[in-house]
Amino acid sequence: MATELEELLGFLSSSSPPIRKAAVGIVRDYTGSEDGLESLGKYSSVAFPSLALLLAENKEVSEPAAEALVNLSQNPSLAGKMVEMGIIKTSIDILYRKDCEITQLLIMLLVNLTQLDSGIEYLLQQGDEKMHGLYVMKLVRSFCTSSADLFEHVASILVNISQKEAGRKLLLDPKRGLLKQIIRQFDSSSSLRKKGISGTIRNCCFEADNRLQDLLLISEFLWPTLLLPVAGNKIYSEQDISKMPPELGSALSIERETVADPEIRVQSLDSIYLLILQEAGRRAFWSVNGPRILQVGYEYEENPQVMEAYERVGSLLIQEDGTSQAST
Repeated sequence: MATELEELLGFLSSSSPPIRKAAVGIVRDYTGSEDGLESLGKYSSVAFPSLALLLAENKEVSEPAAEALVNLSQNPSLAGKMVEMGIIKTSIDILYRKDCEITQLLIMLLVNLTQLDSGIEYLLQQGDEKMHGLYVMKLVRSFCTSSADLFEHVASILVNISQKEAGRKLLLDPKRGLLKQIIRQFDSSSSLRKKGISGTIRNCCFEADNRLQDLLLISEFLWPTLLLPVAGNKIYSEQDISKMPPELGSALSIERETVADPEIRVQSLDSIYLLILQEAGRRAFWSVNGPRILQVGYEYEENPQVMEAYERVGSLLIQEDGTSQAST
């Protein structure tokens, strides 16, 4: 005999729209508690496909279905089952329908699913030569061209995939130019976007030992993005600016808002550290007057974690470049 929950899940597939609407609302409410999540998890083979099918319906049905899946996907075990069932593909297919009304929820679902290795592998489509990178390219394009905040949580997806070597290689591929597109959004981005861009760059810099040239190919975008958050708010002298690229020098010659989020400043300094571990990276850093910028920024820094990150970079410069450059 079917349990009460089994009967409820059966109603998700009812031919009656009012019944489906009522059922999905109750299921969504179930996912608001630990007990409810545990109970639904036992019926994942029925619940997940049924909820996924409802994502394609009108907003009054698709929204609670998406909310339920987002809640359920916070559990790593249940998220893994969703990946196995192809819910990443379903989400992206619906996300790019012209009539999609649940964009943010679908992206939040993808954020949760790409916290798993299996989710990252599925999103990258590594085993399919034709599809490899296609999903990520779509998401990056939407992230970079959407003026609304609907796609801002793509920033978290980019951080997730860039934690894996395959994701970093895709983003650093010069033929696709994805990281360059992402970096160019930094100045005009919200705090959430900035943090995601900064975190993605930091992760990609872990490839600096064997992909430094790919990183330096976009150095004209990379060094403003990394140095501006840690440059302080001081207007730099003409002498300092004369030793910088025009775009960076121009930005530091006027009054500007500081990047308030200390995590972004730490991520920027971590990226610089990884880049200057390589000789070519150090040369590039000196060529944009990077040490002077960090010196000024450090003078105005008050956050202990950020100060520690400054000192980590400074100690590396001292170790690698000798007392002459250290005194500078």
